[in-house]
This record gives sequence, structure tokens and C-alpha cells, in this order.
Amino acid sequence: MPTTIRVALAGQSAGERSYDIAIGRGALAAAGQFVLDRLPARHAVVITDSGVRQPHAELVSRSLAASGIKSDLVEVPAGESSKSLAEGERLYGELVKLKADRKTVIVAVGGGVIGDLAGFVAATFARGLAFVQVPTTLLAHVDSSVGGKVGVNLPAAKNIVGAFWQPAGVLIDLDTLTTLPEREYRSGLAEVVKYGVILDADFFAWLESHTAELLARDPAALEHVIARSCRLKADVVERDERELTGLRAVLNYGHTFCHAIETVSGYGTYLHGEAVAIGMVCASRLAESLGRVGSDLTARQVSLLAKLGLPTAIANLDHDALLTAMHHDKKAEHGQLRFVLPSRLGSVEVVGGISEASVRAVLRGCE
Repeated sequence: MPTTIRVALAGQSAGERSYDIAIGRGALAAAGQFVLDRLPARHAVVITDSGVRQPHAELVSRSLAASGIKSDLVEVPAGESSKSLAEGERLYGELVKLKADRKTVIVAVGGGVIGDLAGFVAATFARGLAFVQVPTTLLAHVDSSVGGKVGVNLPAAKNIVGAFWQPAGVLIDLDTLTTLPEREYRSGLAEVVKYGVILDADFFAWLESHTAELLARDPAALEHVIARSCRLKADVVERDERELTGLRAVLNYGHTFCHAIETVSGYGTYLHGEAVAIGMVCASRLAESLGRVGSDLTARQVSLLAKLGLPTAIANLDHDALLTAMHHDKKAEHGQLRFVLPSRLGSVEVVGGISEASVRAVLRGCE
């Protein structure tokens, strides 16, 4: 039986917008029934990329058809460059050709790029279509598929154009990880580590003592970290769905540095999780410099990330360009930089009023 995690949203139409995350093995073959259990679907458009069309998206499409849902499949090029307004516009055109209407369901099959792009298209086409997330990477399993943040990049800033648009459900098939390239798999582990730092010190300690199992993709270890990560994120999203109170911002630990690194280096040079790993180290060192935490917290993060095969240092990026990109970060307010910084293991908060000189010093220390 799959593990089910409920994302119970609050506020107006909460019952309609709340949804389940189903985690199991062989789940893609049951995608059609998963959709029918949640939506009165007769037509679905599966959006995927060239890297996962075979076997994952084709399997989902067949399952939808077998359940009586007319299924069309649209492919975009693999990679971060597809997360763009231009690709979104092309997908709008494809939906028009396929005679999509407001009852059409968008099914996103792929990693974080596909989930964000397809979700953005769903949120904006015909003023909003239902969509289902079927993530196929570890990073998408534990982070980007949950919470309803969808969007695209601009050349000057990552994720700066987007919306909050919750999926009708998230279907996680652990078997998709068996085909995931090693670099992408390790990239996903960075987001797992993030949850330990920001919300659960015991989970961080568990990760420290189970690196061998994680690197070996042990099924029991994977099911545990995916379920725990999804539950931790769901707890935050339930209390601050649209990032209005500041609570949800804690999920962006390391991401101010991360997004700047991705923007300046060129989207795709670093995988998202690789940039997250570097960003977490930078953020922890910034907290150190401000006297918020001791060096031991940073050292534990560096040690765990390194054991998981993730980078922890910036290489050859212009500091002026990085700072310019940081000023485009969504947490910036009135021209002032703000960062999510730890106060202890398992607890972080948004901190403003940080000088550019302090950030520059950290960047030098992270090289």
C-alpha cells in the first residue's frame, strides 16, 4: 500500500485545494485511476521532457488512456532552459491545437523544470486548469512537486515569474529513481539535507548516520527520507500557503545564494540541488559571521554534503554579478537583502538588514 501524506490547506475553498501525496512503487501504472479519483477527467495533456518520455511519460499516458481519459503527450527539451516564457508560449499553442478546454487536466511528468513549467501553464491557460504532479526525480519528489509554487525563469532572475497553483494530487513512484542519473540523484539529496537544517535536527542526525544507505539508493531509506521531507514541507505549506506570514520563506534556506549562482553561471551549469548545497554553506557562514551560530553547525553541513557527493564551494563567479542577482530575489524588500539564516540546527528565520560587505566577505570565504 502506498504511503499517503495529506496537504490540508486552510482558508477559502480549502477543501477543494487540499490534496494527497501518494508515495509507492509501481505507481505510474496506476496514474489513470489516481487522476480519476480526484478529478472528473475526460481529457489530459501530459507534459514531459525528452529525457523521461520513455519510459515514464509514455507509461502514464497509457494508464490514463486505459482509464478512459483521452491522453495527449507534449514533449519539451530536457534542461533548465525549457523553464522559460518562450517555452510556455509554445505549450499554450499546443494546448490550443489539442482543443484543450477548462475541463482539461495537465499532468506534469518529470523533474522540477517540468513541474514548474507545466504548473505555470496550467495556472495561466484558460484562467486555470487542474493539474497533477508526477515527479520523476528525487529533488521533485521531496520539494518542487509539493506546495503549489509554479513558474519560469527570466534571464536576470530565477523563478521570478510564477503563481501559487496547487496540484490536485502528487503521485510519487519510487521506482523512477532507479533510472535517475547519479548526478541528478545526488542533487536531490541537497533538498533532503535542507529539511534537517531548517526543521528537524533529529532528521539531520539520521541523515548523517545513513549516508551509505542513501548513496546506495536503499529502498527503505529512500521511502523514509521522501515521506519525511514531504511531511515537513506540507506542515509549512499548510500554515503559510502563499508565503504571507514569513513561515514558508524558511523553505528557501540557501536559495538566495543558490538562485544567484544559477543565474550568473548560466542556467544548467549547476543542477539546482548542487547550487542549493553551496547556498546552504554560504548562508550558514553568513550566520556565523553575524554571531548567530557557531562554526560547528557549518562544519556538520559541509561534512554531510561532501559525503553525499555535493559541492560546497563557489568556483569563479563574479561577486558583483552575484549581488545584482540577489537583489532580484523575491525575499528582497525595498532594495534590502534578506536571507534565511539558521539560529540552531533545526531552526531558521528570515533576517534583513545585512550589508553587501558582509555578503561579499562570505562569498570570498566560500570560494
